[in-house]
Amino acid sequence: MSTQRIPKSNAQRKAASPRYAALAIACFALMHGHLWAQQAEVRLAEVQVKGQMLDAVQPAFSVTELGRDELREQPRPEVETLWSKVPGVHVNHYHLSGVANGLVLRGFGGGGHGGDVAATLDGIPLNEATSHADGYFDLNVVVPLELDKVNVYRGPVSVLQGNYNRAGLVELRTRRSGSYADMDVSAGSHGLLDAQAALGRELEGGDQFNLAAQHSRGDGDRPSSGFERSTLSGHWKHQVHEKLDISLSGRWHEARGDSPSYLTEAQWLQDRQGTDAHVVGDGANKHFGTLRLDAQYALDADTRLLGFVYGTQQDFVRWFTRPRSGTWMQREERYERSVLGAGLNLNGKSQLAARELNWMLGLEQVRESTDYGYWDGLVNRQRTAAALDDRNTRLNNTALYGQGSWQATNWLQTTAALRWDHFDGSCRLLGAETGGDECNRMQGRSHASPKLGALAQLNPQTAVRASWSQGFALASDFAKYALRNSELSANVFRQTELGVQWKPSGQWLIDAAVYRITSSNEIRNTAPGEYENLGATVRKGAELQLHWMPGRAWHVEWAYGFNHSEVTQSANAALLGQRVVSVPQSTSTLHARWMPSGDVTVHGVLRHVGRAPINATNTEWASSYHWLDLGLQYRLPASMARNASLNLWLRNAANTQYASTTTLIGGQRLVAPGAPRSVQLGLQFSL
Repeated sequence: MSTQRIPKSNAQRKAASPRYAALAIACFALMHGHLWAQQAEVRLAEVQVKGQMLDAVQPAFSVTELGRDELREQPRPEVETLWSKVPGVHVNHYHLSGVANGLVLRGFGGGGHGGDVAATLDGIPLNEATSHADGYFDLNVVVPLELDKVNVYRGPVSVLQGNYNRAGLVELRTRRSGSYADMDVSAGSHGLLDAQAALGRELEGGDQFNLAAQHSRGDGDRPSSGFERSTLSGHWKHQVHEKLDISLSGRWHEARGDSPSYLTEAQWLQDRQGTDAHVVGDGANKHFGTLRLDAQYALDADTRLLGFVYGTQQDFVRWFTRPRSGTWMQREERYERSVLGAGLNLNGKSQLAARELNWMLGLEQVRESTDYGYWDGLVNRQRTAAALDDRNTRLNNTALYGQGSWQATNWLQTTAALRWDHFDGSCRLLGAETGGDECNRMQGRSHASPKLGALAQLNPQTAVRASWSQGFALASDFAKYALRNSELSANVFRQTELGVQWKPSGQWLIDAAVYRITSSNEIRNTAPGEYENLGATVRKGAELQLHWMPGRAWHVEWAYGFNHSEVTQSANAALLGQRVVSVPQSTSTLHARWMPSGDVTVHGVLRHVGRAPINATNTEWASSYHWLDLGLQYRLPASMARNASLNLWLRNAANTQYASTTTLIGGQRLVAPGAPRSVQLGLQFSL
């Protein structure tokens, strides 16, 4: 079976040249990094991201932190390969080039491809207010090598985000300090080529410079599934005087790709990596840019004031063929999005009853505007009818938030937080359309979200945590711009959690949590353009993170999540007691490392995903599946390069044939084929 590369016009080839030039500039700077001046002996600490000072406090909530060692353990062309390390997190891979996959967390199946999970990059929200789905975000704009830390907050526990923070928050932070020069280059099956570079330099006078770049391309494992993307990011910090720092950061990302869409289940059983003959010209193009200015002032040794302003500009177009009205039809979606955000953040330490209190206060406003166009019935990207939707939406969000963590006793730490959000906006037509969704000014809405937690250190080996937190969801899509829906209340989620971390010895670390999330005021569609608050759900689950080091040569890690989610109130009695759609019953990742010598590491990763319902009545289910990855890492002699290693990975080593996503569209059961066996060879080194 042959694969097809993405056809390029001359204009596209010319447009690609700046991307290669950007990567060449980054590599040149990396190779000559030793020419940069070294750090001054005295300098102010790095510019903070909002709420960062609270990192020093052990959280009373379940937060999975992935540090730089875990981020660099193996070549990672995409950030989302990290999520198998987080208990209970699962990615529904659609294998639609240029389109974000679905992220499952704590019984919610609409993260990433929808609005169930919030995502930020150095404090800039990545969720899109009106895009392919409310809250959609694409992590391909991030260079994996530039990351310093990733925090995954499980449940609506973070005070830093509001509307999309019902299942949790993915917080990504890039490297903002230190001197380094790193490279990752990998190649593999199906024409995969990925090159990443990251450079950091501490300059004279306390200044800091960081640069990162990535270019990734591949032919894909199915016909018409090639892709190509490039990203360039930079950060510069300048010390104005001993108490004041300013920093400027920016990012540019381009991506384009072809897509083979889904297969019917019958087609997939006959040809596991084939395409449907109806699919012609599917794919996506994207341009994304951000610019952010920060100013940080040290009021005293323990208090810092951070002011920031940022802007995001993005355009995205997608062509997608699927069953509709008894046949297969191609649709086109176009989004031109601009965001302007600004805020103040005050972090400090003080004393309360002679005990340390870490606190944070914040004010932020975000204004987001999106030009949206939707056409259906296309033929190979050619429009055949008027737009169903051609409109502009605006969503404004003003937020006040605060959090304090108080060391009440030597063994007890308490946390209290509150976030208040206010939303307003508008919708106006840009041209004639036939869709008919109401388009008016949005009624102003406000919501407060409290979060409470406690952490008890029972002994040096055992810590117990308990928390209660609240999140919410606005009406999605155009429902909030319809006058007839002006009385809709927010969908409210309340989470109760108990957790324990136990370190019985230097060989063991166990972290376990159980949670219960209830929802009220579920928003349901009653007629075209009409909605009401009627419905409730409950999500219960358990999560386990285990590390076991039986000897110096072994490290075994297990991430497990179990979820039971069901509908407890509905206008349709047949839905009562049914599970929430697209959420696997369980997920498990077992990662074993064997180090027979100091230079060699052998990896084995076994992933299992339980079955999941794909319709509301639970009469259709996606099958469970599993796959095995094998890896070999060899650390090169220091005389050849610093921190250099060769990596060889065999993905899906048993060539398991599985459906990475099963869904129902137009009454047909459709499948996104899982990736077949592939080989990836990578070289990592530092200068």
